[in-house]
Amino acid sequence: MKPAEAPFHHLAIARSVLLEPYGLDERHLNAALAEIFRHRVDYADLYFQFTRSEGWSLEEGIVKSGSFSIDQGVGVRAVAGDKTAFAYSDVIGADALMSAARATRTIASRGAGRVKVASSLEPGAGRALYVHDDPIPRLDAAAKVALLERIERMARAKDPRITQVMAGLAAEYDVVLVARSDGRIAADVRPLVRLSLTVIAEQNGRREQGHSGGGGRFDFAYFDDARLVQYVDDAVQAALTNLDARPAPAGPMTVVLGPGWPGVLLHEAIGHGLEGDFNRKGSSVFAGRIGERVASPGVTVVDDGTLPDRRGSLNVDDEGNPSQRNVLIEDGVLKGYIQDTLNARLMKVPVTGNGRRESFAHLPMPRMTNTYMLNGNREPGEIIESVERGLYAVNFGGGQVDITNGKFVFSASEAWWVENGKLQYPVKGATIIGNGPDVLTRVTMIGNDMRLDSGVGVCGKDGQSVPVGVGQPTLRVEALTVGGTA
Repeated sequence: MKPAEAPFHHLAIARSVLLEPYGLDERHLNAALAEIFRHRVDYADLYFQFTRSEGWSLEEGIVKSGSFSIDQGVGVRAVAGDKTAFAYSDVIGADALMSAARATRTIASRGAGRVKVASSLEPGAGRALYVHDDPIPRLDAAAKVALLERIERMARAKDPRITQVMAGLAAEYDVVLVARSDGRIAADVRPLVRLSLTVIAEQNGRREQGHSGGGGRFDFAYFDDARLVQYVDDAVQAALTNLDARPAPAGPMTVVLGPGWPGVLLHEAIGHGLEGDFNRKGSSVFAGRIGERVASPGVTVVDDGTLPDRRGSLNVDDEGNPSQRNVLIEDGVLKGYIQDTLNARLMKVPVTGNGRRESFAHLPMPRMTNTYMLNGNREPGEIIESVERGLYAVNFGGGQVDITNGKFVFSASEAWWVENGKLQYPVKGATIIGNGPDVLTRVTMIGNDMRLDSGVGVCGKDGQSVPVGVGQPTLRVEALTVGGTA
């Protein structure tokens, strides 16, 4: 085996964490892959992972909980045609590795399956898009508690109507190594930190919330004074704005979507429909439409796993393929899908570096990284001024989408009623209802203010969660259905 698409220090760290402490080297990896190939398979890989994570939470002025965990193990996969066999062990060692390989080979002969194997052993070219240091020890426990207490004091001091503050701090250090039957061995070392803030404001018996936060693939030094002030300002402003919100109108109307986090609508309503597995199986509304116009002119959507320090970025994906910048929709025309190795092979297209899995105990599948729409040429103010009557959705909360038909429902956590080109008053209870492919054809103005989210995204699919990024410029969309309370 030879290193591929990973800096030497990533591979050295992965070997020192995942192989050497357990007496493993490339000979053992080759032996396990050879064991799998005693049965007829097309492809096999081994996925080793070590994850150290920590979390702290503050409520009512007190850090009430803290957690620390270490997870490690190896997943073994064999692929024959469109069938996949998978076994995993949370013990790393020669015996555990071979047991998993034998179990996978046995499952492969039956066609499909997934099993956890046990062991008598005790647990014992590339690119660098982000630092490879463990963020957890960069601040001691006292400093982490002090950070949360500080942001709590800042939020309360911002306005006397702030009555409750909840804050959380989380960090993760993830080391992965992938060994493949085609001879490639790749590794990645992935730090991840996140700070979250929720405030509750009360006035005249009414209570409203505001949220903010952010993070990415760096250490706690990212959360400097200016960043904390920004998070406090955003959360408090959102809560206070909602105190004055009136019931939202309902019906079809022009909707302006703000920049940044509202790109989660793009992620859910369009992005999932462009994942290769759904399109190979024909269950996506975008299946078989490569080369067709699926959006208004000017709409260009990319999925880019190569952005430095971003939450959704990867040096290599969880199959050992380098992440890429993939243009999915260009000037309104569908150009391609997001692919992992299995679906790319079956669809006879190149892999796109989007094979992702939650952990060593899960199979990889095509998943988004950082998905966003590129800039247009309109000023944001010009877009709002163009609206005679409509809704300006500044931020979104939760949402749901049906991949098979593209229908979605999203709730706006902050929104304004617009009339005669001016923001009139904030509204509460607005939900945006529509169809993913259809909404892209209703985009009539695209801003020049594209912004990525602050680093808080988590994507769920088939029971697996992975960190992602979203983004977009300000957009004007015609005749979207708004479900309101007025």
